[in-house]
Amino acid sequence: MKKGFILFLVYFSFLSLNAQKKEQAIDTVKTEVVNVVTKYNPKISDAKKINKNPKIELLKNNEKKKLEYTIFSAPVASTFIPKSGVVKGIDVGVKERVYKNYLAAGFGNYTTPYLEAYLNHSTSFENEFGFNAKYLASLDNVSNTALNSNFSNFNIGAFYKQQERYFDWKVSLNSERNLYNWYGLPDLNYTAPTISSINEEQVYNYFDLIGEFNFQDSYIHSGKIKIANFTDSYKSSEILAKFEAKLNLPLDFLRSNLNDISIATSIEFLKGEFKNDYSNSNAVKYGTTTISINPQYKIELEGFSIKPGLKLIASFDSENSANNFFILPDIFVEGPIIEGYLNVYGGFTGDLHTNTYKNFTEENPYVSPTLFITQTLEKSNLFLGFKGLIIDDLSFNVKASFKSEEDKPLFLRNNSKSDGTNTTYNSMDLNGYEYGNSFDVYYDDVKTNTFFAELEYEYSKNLSFGLQGIYNNYTLENAIEAWNLPSLEGNISAKYKTNKWFAGANIFFVSERKDALYANQYPTSFSGTETVDSFTDVNLNGGYHFNDKFSAFLKLNNVLNTKYQRFANFDTQGFQVLGGLTYKFDF
Repeated sequence: MKKGFILFLVYFSFLSLNAQKKEQAIDTVKTEVVNVVTKYNPKISDAKKINKNPKIELLKNNEKKKLEYTIFSAPVASTFIPKSGVVKGIDVGVKERVYKNYLAAGFGNYTTPYLEAYLNHSTSFENEFGFNAKYLASLDNVSNTALNSNFSNFNIGAFYKQQERYFDWKVSLNSERNLYNWYGLPDLNYTAPTISSINEEQVYNYFDLIGEFNFQDSYIHSGKIKIANFTDSYKSSEILAKFEAKLNLPLDFLRSNLNDISIATSIEFLKGEFKNDYSNSNAVKYGTTTISINPQYKIELEGFSIKPGLKLIASFDSENSANNFFILPDIFVEGPIIEGYLNVYGGFTGDLHTNTYKNFTEENPYVSPTLFITQTLEKSNLFLGFKGLIIDDLSFNVKASFKSEEDKPLFLRNNSKSDGTNTTYNSMDLNGYEYGNSFDVYYDDVKTNTFFAELEYEYSKNLSFGLQGIYNNYTLENAIEAWNLPSLEGNISAKYKTNKWFAGANIFFVSERKDALYANQYPTSFSGTETVDSFTDVNLNGGYHFNDKFSAFLKLNNVLNTKYQRFANFDTQGFQVLGGLTYKFDF
C-alpha cells in the first residue's frame, strides 16, 4: 500500500514538470526589469500589451558622464606633533568695496581743469546701461612759443546692454572733440605780422556707433558692427564701417576628440577726402574695401598649445583701381620648458593694416590735413620669447622679433612755404599748417629687428616694481633715416598701496630721433637731418582715501622740469601739478 502511494506521487510529479515545460515553450513572456512606482499585480495576459520599452535619446551636450571613483588606500605614518603656543592669524586685509559710479574733479598749473564721470546702473540681471565723460585741457601756453600751444580733450559716451535667452547684445555711442595748435615753428626769423596772420588751431571731431553680439551654443560665437565718422576744421572727412564675426565650426562629427575650428572674419569699408594736398593743387581722396578670413585650429600636444592658421585677405582700392590678394601665415606655439618657472612661446604671422586719418592724429596730432593714406602690409613677423619666474616674486618676459613691412608710415616734417616774412604762396593765403609747423606721412619698406625685455617684482602685497625696455633696429628701402622713430625706449614703474594711501611712479626714456632739414622754402630738397634729443620724463602720483567713497589725488608730471620735444620744434610743458577729489557711489 505504501509502495503504491509513493509510486503515485513520483508519477504525478513527473507529469507536472512536463506540463510546465510545455507551457514555457509556448509562453511569450520574457524577463524584463520593471521599476514599480505604484502597487501593480501583473497577469500573464497583461504582458501582451507591452510591445517594447520606450527609448529616450539625449542630446550630446546633456548626456551624463559616468562617474568613476578611485581610492588609493595606504597606511600613512603621522609626523604631526602638536606644539603649544600662540596661534598666528593670517592678514587677509580689508575687503575693498567696489562702487559702480564715480565722479572726479581736479585742477592744475598751466590752468588745467580736469573732470571725469562714470555712471552705471543695472535694472536687473538681464540689462545694464552706463554713461561716461571726460574733459582735460591746458589753457596756458608752453613757455617760449610764439603761437598758441593750449589744447583740450573732451569725450563722452553711453551704452546699453541686454541679455536675451540665447545671446546678449550691446550698443555704444561715443563722441570726441580734440583741439590742438600747430605751434612748432621751425628756426626761422618770423616777423610779428607773419606770426599774427597764422591761424594755428585745429579741431578734430569724432563719432562712432558700435553694436556687439555674443551668442550661446551657436556656430556664431560673436559679432561686431562699427560705423565711425571723423572730421576736422579744414573740411576733411573720413567714414569707416567695419563688420566682424567669429565662428566656431565643430569637427566632432569626424572624431569625438577634435576641437572646433575658430574663424575670424571681417569686412571693412574706408572712404575719406582732404580738401587739397600740400601743394594746394588737387583734392586727396582715398577709399579701400578689405575682406579678411582667418581660420585657426588649436592643438594640445605634450603640454604645448599649438595654433596653426592663416589669413586670407582681399583688398580693393577704389580710388587707384588696385586690387590685391594675400595669403599670410598665422601660427602661434606656447608651452612649458620647466613647469611653473619657464615657458617658451613663438610664432610666425602677417597682416594687412588699414591706416586712417583718425589713427594718425592719435599718434601725432600735428599732421597736416593733406595726407596720402594707404594700407600697410606686414609681410612677415617672426618672433620667439621666454617668460616665467626667476624667483617666486620676480617674473620676466623677453622676446625677439623680426618684422618686414611694406608701406610703413613715418612722420616727416613739412617744408615751410614762408621764409618768415611772406604769408602767401602762389598768390594764395597760407594755411595755419604751411609754415613748417606740421607733419606729413612718408611711406617706406622697412625691416625691423626688435628686442623686448620686461621684469616685474612683487616685493609685498603693498609694493611692486616694473621695468620695460625695447630696442629697435631699422633697415629702410629708400628713406635716409627712420624718421621720428626712436631706437630705444624704456619705462620704470612702482606702485604702493595700503588701506588709506596709494602712490605710483613712472620714469620714461626715449632715445633721440631724426627729422629733415630743408635747403629753402617749399618746394625744395633735403639739406640734411636734424636730431631731436633724447629725454627722460619722471612722473609721480598718489592719494589718500578718507573713506570708502571720498579720495584725494595728486599728480606730478615732468618732475625734473625737462625741456624736451616729442616732435621737432614742439616743446612740452615743464613741471606740472594736478590735484583733485574723487567720489564713488551707488544708486
